[in-house]
Amino acid sequence: MTNVRVIKPALAALVAAAACVGGLAFSSSQPAQADTYSDLINAQNQHAASVQREAELKQQLAGVNQELADKVLELDDLTNNKIVAAQAKVTQANEDAATAQDEADAASGRLSAAQKDKETLEEQIKQTGKDYDDAHAAVAQLARDEMHGSNASDVMSVVTGATSTQDFVNSMQSRDALSRNEANAASSAATSLSTSKNRGERLAAIEKQIAVLKTQADEKAASAQTAAETAQSERDALDKLRQEGEARRDELSSMIDSLDSQSAKQAAQTVLIASQVDSYNRQFQKEQQDAANRVDTGNQGGTPSTPVTPAPAPAPAPAPAPAPAPAPSVGGQGTSNGDYGNAYATGQCTYWAYERRRQMGIGTPSYLGNGGDWWRNAPSYGLRVDHNPQVGAALSFLPGQDGADGTWGHVAVVEAVYGDGTFQISEMNVGGLWMMNYRTLTNLGQYWFVH
Repeated sequence: MTNVRVIKPALAALVAAAACVGGLAFSSSQPAQADTYSDLINAQNQHAASVQREAELKQQLAGVNQELADKVLELDDLTNNKIVAAQAKVTQANEDAATAQDEADAASGRLSAAQKDKETLEEQIKQTGKDYDDAHAAVAQLARDEMHGSNASDVMSVVTGATSTQDFVNSMQSRDALSRNEANAASSAATSLSTSKNRGERLAAIEKQIAVLKTQADEKAASAQTAAETAQSERDALDKLRQEGEARRDELSSMIDSLDSQSAKQAAQTVLIASQVDSYNRQFQKEQQDAANRVDTGNQGGTPSTPVTPAPAPAPAPAPAPAPAPAPSVGGQGTSNGDYGNAYATGQCTYWAYERRRQMGIGTPSYLGNGGDWWRNAPSYGLRVDHNPQVGAALSFLPGQDGADGTWGHVAVVEAVYGDGTFQISEMNVGGLWMMNYRTLTNLGQYWFVH
């Protein structure tokens, strides 16, 4: 039987992490709240899972010093409830900020188009004066081209259905207004005048429209700024929660050895692992944000910046030809054989498995292939492969096994092993790149472990 618990990762892109609540007293799970029916169902399910998890932890911690039990429960509530809720707020705030910015950009574009229309018309007025009427001039030119008034009348009638010069002028103006796109909305607003418009009248109409567009652009820009500040505030709150989680995890880690009950130790370790996985989300998101900040995206609304071409990433060291397969070791873990650094695709399960083992002081070959191939390729580098879980071992899932990809398989890292035959794993890219999860699995000899 597989018992699955998932820590929702910090997502899109752009989210710093963490925040925490003050106070030492453990607060029970908050009732579900939502805006839509589907949100309500999801919130209710999450609340039910939280209540069940809390009850299980309390049962496992029965008889434990109350202060220590409270610390375990507080860290679990922080990791699985408060941080998850804060992450949802960050995601929504980021989306709102992006929408507000798009609207502000669109309003600014309309204003710029109207200002360009104004500049063009002012240049034309310098040449012809304000009284010049483009529509009447077009009619006159048509008459001159036809060399005969009756022919000009026939053309006007056929093309526009007009029976007089004034009808033709009005028709031409109406057609011209309909053909203009949104970017030129300011100039087309001049059609609100009921009389034939000379260039001076059109200029006045455009200037009036510019004033309206300027107000709209300012309002959209202010809304975008407010949304951006709200998003940053939510990200700061989330980061504060995660910082608090790290502090509480360190405190609990120093006290776990005082637990005598195996079930209590397992409960505490499960909560610690969940918190640790969440801290990896924070670490990876910070790395992604730092990388994004090094990319020049240009100036918006200002002087264009000079594009920066990123330096090409160095090519990874070529995979060495595997040596003849030596007999697998029967003792320790890891190897320096074939370890040239983390050459696996970032955000993937293989990247995490290498990185996590490195954090544990365990060397891993850089070119073991897809997650489902690690168990097959590892012996050629001298690594021990068997069916026995051990902290730090890489669990190489076969294609399709326990939800692994049907072609590439999957790989995770063993975080804890318990006396009842279960063990805890951490893994990346189950629900998407960089997304961290943890699971408790039962070992029945069906898994391949790379030591």
